[in-house]
Amino acid sequence: MDSHPVLEVVESELDAEDAIRASEPLPDALPVLPLRETVTFPETLTPLAVGQERSIKLVNDVLGANRMLAMVAARDPEDEEPGPKGLYEIGVVGVVARMLKVPDGTLRVLVQGTQRVRLGPYVAEEPYLVARIAELPDVVEDGTELEALTRNVQRTFSEIIEQIPYLPEELQMAVANIDDPAALAHLIAGALRISTEEKQELLEELNVVARLRHLSQILARELEVVQLGTQIQSQVESEIDKGQREFFLRQQMKAIQDELGEGDEQQAEVNELREKIEAAKLPEHARKAADRELSRLEKLPPAAAEHGVIRTYLEWLVELPWSVQTEDNLDIAHAREVLDADHYDLEKVKDRILEYLAVRKLKPDSPGPILCFVGPPGVGKTSLGRSIARALGREFERISVGGVRDEAEIRGHRRTYIGAMPGTIVRALRDAGSRNPVFMIDEIDKMGADFRGDPASAMLEVLDPAQNDSFRDHYLDLEYDLSEVMFIATANVLDTVPGPLQDRMETIELAGYTLEEKKHIARRYLVPRQIEANGLKSSQIEFADPALAAIVEEYTREAGVRNLERQIGTVCRKVAREVAEGRGNGKVRISAKRARELLGRRRVFAEQRRRTKVPGVATGLAWTPTGGDVLFIEATSMPGSGKLTITGQLGDVMKESAQAALSYVRGHWREVAPKLDEEWFAEHDIHIHVPAGAVPKDGPSAGVAMTVALASLISGRPVRNDVAMTGEVTLTGQVLPIGGLKEKSLAAQRAGIKRVLVPERNEGDVAEIPEHERSELEFVYVDEVTKAIEAALAS
Repeated sequence: MDSHPVLEVVESELDAEDAIRASEPLPDALPVLPLRETVTFPETLTPLAVGQERSIKLVNDVLGANRMLAMVAARDPEDEEPGPKGLYEIGVVGVVARMLKVPDGTLRVLVQGTQRVRLGPYVAEEPYLVARIAELPDVVEDGTELEALTRNVQRTFSEIIEQIPYLPEELQMAVANIDDPAALAHLIAGALRISTEEKQELLEELNVVARLRHLSQILARELEVVQLGTQIQSQVESEIDKGQREFFLRQQMKAIQDELGEGDEQQAEVNELREKIEAAKLPEHARKAADRELSRLEKLPPAAAEHGVIRTYLEWLVELPWSVQTEDNLDIAHAREVLDADHYDLEKVKDRILEYLAVRKLKPDSPGPILCFVGPPGVGKTSLGRSIARALGREFERISVGGVRDEAEIRGHRRTYIGAMPGTIVRALRDAGSRNPVFMIDEIDKMGADFRGDPASAMLEVLDPAQNDSFRDHYLDLEYDLSEVMFIATANVLDTVPGPLQDRMETIELAGYTLEEKKHIARRYLVPRQIEANGLKSSQIEFADPALAAIVEEYTREAGVRNLERQIGTVCRKVAREVAEGRGNGKVRISAKRARELLGRRRVFAEQRRRTKVPGVATGLAWTPTGGDVLFIEATSMPGSGKLTITGQLGDVMKESAQAALSYVRGHWREVAPKLDEEWFAEHDIHIHVPAGAVPKDGPSAGVAMTVALASLISGRPVRNDVAMTGEVTLTGQVLPIGGLKEKSLAAQRAGIKRVLVPERNEGDVAEIPEHERSELEFVYVDEVTKAIEAALAS
């Protein structure tokens, strides 16, 4: 590059001869001196260093002539010899005021900027650039805005000068004495250390008001940066002063303690931690880590930032139960007694726990099972985990992972982060105080994932018996054996649990309770608990069986018993108020009538059998997360062109079931409705609707009901009002098995249904339904939809 500034712009005065020369009219063309990483402005004096041969020749030639040259900034500062395309189009005419030769052969020149000019076309490139020039005068629009901008620029720049050491104080006085806004802008723009591009933009702006406005924005930014830098410097100095003061005070305190014969507080802290490490009986790898960190702690002053981090880490290490564990109670009869005392029914779960105890009794080193209880809310999944811990004689810890989206919640944060701490697994172990507790991982189906990681993936290691004996928390960064822990997860549905995570758990499904089961649970558990919770005694209140039945059927609709307990609590509170007010005489007996009086109007209405003679209506059965329900399928026809309309907020799978049902009926219409006209489907539109349109519905199990509804519609034969059905239908008419049969059959019973059509391959599931419930229903097993149609349609 040809030249670059050696000093910041300073205000100076030319001698009389130079001033006269600067006011001479401009020639048509001038030599062009490229500048590197700087921009000159009119009415400013700029010192330059000239080193290249062509530039030295240019300066010597102009000194022998009129001393005038054109100065323009190069676009690329790395370009050593820029041509016309490598230079900006607008520059400044300068008059060489002073020149000094340096012993190394370079020149030092002082150039006075005069007018702004546009360069081009270039008339010569050797021995240096020569270009034609055209003056670009300022455009001045007098007004209040110009005056306001001028004052603002002067004030802001004065504030900057007071805080920036490289700007001389004389510059502040010079700025205050300049009346010409254009000259003011030039002087300040040349003095600031801003980018070449921004300086060039200010030079190219002809409108003085626009130039001052742009300059105001730059000054405001520079002032903010300067103030922030000053604030940071002040804070750093304050912290250093505070640290030095603390250091000297601590040294003095140490000297005083030595004179008094008192022990060093820091050494006492280290000794205390060493004793805790000895008492914790850490495994070898953990002991090595603890000794290493303790050695580091001894060498650090208490004021060091790492001191608190290491101390906290060591405290976590010694508080974990590395070698502490409770002894299992392997008395199977005792375990059965505890489980029966806390929960009614749930035989599958109880048998699985007793089997584990039996295996543990025969093989003490067998790993703990990893179970997953799946069922609707309120069936006792969480409380069952607490009962299992009580039966085994183990500590119990509940970990709720519902809504957890950060993988670090499971594995912990690395110690490099401020405020780092172990994950929820290690924290729960610390709270349990034992290395073999029962861990209840609640709501595992409600874990999420986002940019912070996938906690479900972190759970894969925790719940894998082949890996969890070497679980590594990010904070501890040490292996911890979780194989002795008995993990029990709970979920409402398995759909949202990733497949690999499901594969690591033994799933046990907990179905909803029947009416009889709810009455037993209320009698044995809920009523005594609510009587005690509301300050009553068993001698003051008594619930009759019809009252419990009324509360279950008329005020709750749930698979579990959570809302049932809430309603029983409401009755107990109202009775407690009567007793407290002195209105109760003797024992209060809660009959069905009395329960209705206390609870108010009926809130739940059971689905009754739809008694209608209109063909095209079938009763289906649906599974929901809160238990089974009755679902009515309605089909009707109207003159049209064979179009199918499906309504009722149905999901894609259910819509496809309706399409398959219609295709089957159209393909087999001669068997279903022999008297039907051959052109009937082409001349009629069919509309299938599933009521309760505000409730989303999906799944393939309504295929049989849809097929029967369509068969009823085209044959004119109504569906029997005591029949309900479930099952998936293929295009060939096969009936495929479905899930949730127990819940669906209970829903049918509540609705007064006597006959239930189920897929033949679900016959084994019927055996799981309680005997007293099965005896009230007639199950008809079908493998083809034609059998379902014959069994469902009235003769």
